[in-house]
Amino acid sequence: MTQSKQQFDKIAPEMFTIVGGRQGETEKLSDKTVSFWKEVFLRFSQNKLAIFGIVVLVIVTLMAIFVPIFSPYSYREQLGIYNAAPSAAHWFGTDDLGRDVFVRVWQGARISLFIGITAAVIDLVIGVLWGSISGLAGGRVDNIMMRIADVLSAVPYLLVVIILLVVLKPGLIPMIIALSVTGWINMARIVRGEVLSIKNQEYVLAARTLGASTWHLIKKHLIPNALGAILVTMTLTIPSAIFTEAFLSYLGLGVPAPMASWGTMASEGNKALTSAPWRLIFPALFISLTIFAFNAVGDGLRDALDPKLRK
Repeated sequence: MTQSKQQFDKIAPEMFTIVGGRQGETEKLSDKTVSFWKEVFLRFSQNKLAIFGIVVLVIVTLMAIFVPIFSPYSYREQLGIYNAAPSAAHWFGTDDLGRDVFVRVWQGARISLFIGITAAVIDLVIGVLWGSISGLAGGRVDNIMMRIADVLSAVPYLLVVIILLVVLKPGLIPMIIALSVTGWINMARIVRGEVLSIKNQEYVLAARTLGASTWHLIKKHLIPNALGAILVTMTLTIPSAIFTEAFLSYLGLGVPAPMASWGTMASEGNKALTSAPWRLIFPALFISLTIFAFNAVGDGLRDALDPKLRK
C-alpha cells in the first residue's frame, strides 16, 4: 500500500495530455453565447441598408408628428400665393389654392402612415388568429377555413377595394376597412404554415397532454415561436398598404378634401406637372422613400431571423 502511494506521488501533471477544451477556453466560449433575439439584433444592426431604413422611418414619423403642430401654416390655410416655387418662406412651394406644400406633405404623411399601419395591424390580428386556429385544428376545420381564404383571394385585391370604396364612399375609415377585407389572407397562410411545423413539437404535445386549452397553446407556444415570420410579414404589409392607398387616392378614391394624403397630393400635382412640378415631386419622393425604407427593414429582419445564417 505504501509502495503504491509512493508511485502515485511520483506521477507529475506534465505526464498527462488534456483531451477536449480547457477550463479557461470553456469559460471563454460560454461568455460568447447569446440569446436568440440578441443574436438577431446584432445581425440586424450589421445590415447597413436596414439601419438606413430605420433612420428614414424615424425621421419621417417625427416630421409627420411635429411639423403640422409647430408650422406657422395650416395644411388647409390659403395664403394667397398660388403655385409659388420652393423658397425660404415655403420650402416645398405652394399649390394652386395657395396652401403650403411642406406642411401638407407632412400632414399627408400622418394619414398615409396611419392608414398603412392600422391596416397592417388589423391584417396581423385577423391573420394570426385565423392561421393559428386553422393550423392547430387541422382536418376538416383547416380545410374549410383555408377554402374560405382561397375564395376571397380568388377575387383581385384591387377590385375588391375599389368596389368597397365606391359602396362606402371615400374616407379614412372606409379606406382602412377596404384594405383589411382581404389583406389578412397572406398573413394567415404564413402563420398557418408556421403552426403546422410547430404543433407537433414535443413541448406543444406535452402542453396538450397536460390539458392546455387551444387559446393557451396559441398564446404561449405557437405565436411566440412564429414571431419571426409574423414580424417580417407585417413590415412588408405596411408599405403595400401605403402604396395601395396612394394608388387609390391618385384615382380619386382617397380621403376627401381638404384632407391631404400623399396619394391625393400626387394626383393634384400631376395636373400641374409642367407648371408646378414640385407639387408632384415631393409627395412622390416621400412615397418612394418610405416604401423603400419599410422594405429595407423587412428584408433586414428576414435575413436576421433566417436560421440558416446562424453561426
